[in-house]
Amino acid sequence: MAIAKNQVVSIEYEVKEAATDAMIDSNIGREPLEFMMGYGHIIQGLEEAIASLSAGESLNVVVPAAKAYGEYRAEMTERVEREQFAGIDLQVGMTLYGQAETGQTVQVVVKEFDDSNVTIDYNHPLAGKDLKFYLKILALREATTEEIERGSLARSCGGCGEDGSCCGEHERDPAHDCGCPR
Repeated sequence: MAIAKNQVVSIEYEVKEAATDAMIDSNIGREPLEFMMGYGHIIQGLEEAIASLSAGESLNVVVPAAKAYGEYRAEMTERVEREQFAGIDLQVGMTLYGQAETGQTVQVVVKEFDDSNVTIDYNHPLAGKDLKFYLKILALREATTEEIERGSLARSCGGCGEDGSCCGEHERDPAHDCGCPR
């Protein structure tokens, strides 16, 4: 039986970078990831891959970057004055959070810096990477009326906050994609 919109899916997964086989994340042996099918709560390629599965079934799948966190876009880097980072012990590769003019939380990665400038990258850290998933469907259930009206599970992050702030959940869980701008 195929997984349909408004079903709550419970999975265990392991995700690696496809090119290097480097482990990114796993919830095996921990609490399962639960999400509502059809709401974009997980990356597009993973949702598409599991649509034909049933409870108890497993899958190994490579999700291309375009259907994961998108292709890497060089135009999403910016060089800014270092004085904007006063008091921060900068390190290449560190993740910083700030606020956009719209009020949304913005995540950036420090790419490089010198005494005058800092180059920051607005791409998601997994942008441009194909991801290799092993997953198992642990359980399926119909979403409650309240969950359907809300478009999320009571325990989930529920996507972005009403104020436009990022839930941050996709940073802890690469299988999850709340749709926050990245």
